[in-house]
Amino acid sequence: MTVQELYESIGGSYDSAKKILQMDMLIGKFILKLLDDTSCQRLLDAAQAGDPVGMFEGAHAMKGVCANLGLNDLSAAASVIAEEFRPGKERTMDQAALYQCLAELKDKYEETVAGIRKYAAEQ
Repeated sequence: MTVQELYESIGGSYDSAKKILQMDMLIGKFILKLLDDTSCQRLLDAAQAGDPVGMFEGAHAMKGVCANLGLNDLSAAASVIAEEFRPGKERTMDQAALYQCLAELKDKYEETVAGIRKYAAEQ
């Protein structure tokens, strides 16, 4: 599987990743690092603990990592949560909507990670 095929399989934007990282070798190297990134787990742990600061920090970190990798859907989902918990900003989502956003983010993250693991196994 090529890096471009990986991006097609996980719904990422190869073109966005290519603009930032420029070479397939670098894209492949950095997409594998997502497997070790803890920002999604930090977000989910903070949500379970009811920690709004931890949720903001985890979501904000995840948003940036995913945006740089061209994982625009994940970045957008993390951005929604980061903005909901941005310090000094009033919350607009009820708990049901928040849980729905978190569930969708988790599902998309798990699909993405599964695709990356498949790619890694073929390298």
